[in-house]
Amino acid sequence: MQLQFFPSRTMALYMGRLFLTRSFAVLALLVIVLQTLDLLGESGNILAYKGNGDAQLWHYIFLRAPQIIARFLPFAVLLGTLITLATLNQNSEVIAMKAAGLSAHQILAPLIVVAIGIAGISFVFNDRIVSPSTAALDAWSNVDYGPIPTDSGVKTNAWVRDGNNLINAGIIAGRGKATQLRKIVIFNRVDNTLISIIQAPRAHFDAQAGKGWVLQDAQQFDVTRGTGKAIGTIRFGPDIRPDQFTLAKVDADGLTANELGMAIADLKDAGRPTAALEGSLWHKFSGPLSAVLMPLLGSVAAFGLARSGRLFIRAVIGMALGFTYFVADNFALAMGNLGAYPPFMAAWAPFLLFLLVGETVLIRTEE
Repeated sequence: MQLQFFPSRTMALYMGRLFLTRSFAVLALLVIVLQTLDLLGESGNILAYKGNGDAQLWHYIFLRAPQIIARFLPFAVLLGTLITLATLNQNSEVIAMKAAGLSAHQILAPLIVVAIGIAGISFVFNDRIVSPSTAALDAWSNVDYGPIPTDSGVKTNAWVRDGNNLINAGIIAGRGKATQLRKIVIFNRVDNTLISIIQAPRAHFDAQAGKGWVLQDAQQFDVTRGTGKAIGTIRFGPDIRPDQFTLAKVDADGLTANELGMAIADLKDAGRPTAALEGSLWHKFSGPLSAVLMPLLGSVAAFGLARSGRLFIRAVIGMALGFTYFVADNFALAMGNLGAYPPFMAAWAPFLLFLLVGETVLIRTEE
């Protein structure tokens, strides 16, 4: 029996069902309470716009609820773990399982399998529902909950690196091969030393050649000599794609994993820093997996004699371990955004650390 992952199919289904129902019951309670409080705080701003009413309030709930679900699902799984295991311990069911020959890992196995399923659902939910709703809610709140204007496609103040040179476009209009640039400044550098500055009122992509840009009415200033001259129409940036200029500010929360990956690739091609976005991309995968840790971190509430009077203390310890993980996860992600941690480490280090902590606590105390 010690070598079987699920010695009893009936026991596995029983524990998995208890854990699943309690976790989602806690999640439903949290969402109802938090959504109500959030709506009370934001309803004044929504109704402040003339013409908004009940329909806009329900629209806000529709956009905001997925964010609340995604944020508090790991907390719900943690609390569901503690409630399930504490109840089983209180009713001496854990003692009966251990008397039947089940190890601590075998007792937790059904919960971990269910948690893996929850993590998979959470990833799909975050990627397909939460990201679009976040982008829509941000766009709506930016116009004070009024009608969202159509995107004109005009961008401003874009920087692109071309080898050792830096290019700034004050205004960018159009997309693809029809991209038009205005107020262009090119900083020509050699060994990080500024040699000359080229300015032009307009430029367009060379659609016939399929690459490079045509700069019109250009003026060149020689930094070394301190002289300037008109150079007319010139070409520059044969390897610069139009989308490198049209890239807007990237909001990782409002993009799916695939969209964020493509945005990071474009930003890298444009020579822009991407460490913070790479950390957010990795966290889109490691974040949902936090649900898998919760049965392990909350398992301390399952073992020990309930009649010893320490069940409450064990539950508090399990809750403390779970909440400490969330603190460490947010801290690591913040350090990644600041550049102190590499992106992969910022996203995965807390998960791996607390996986080892949970296993150590379980083995040292129960196995």
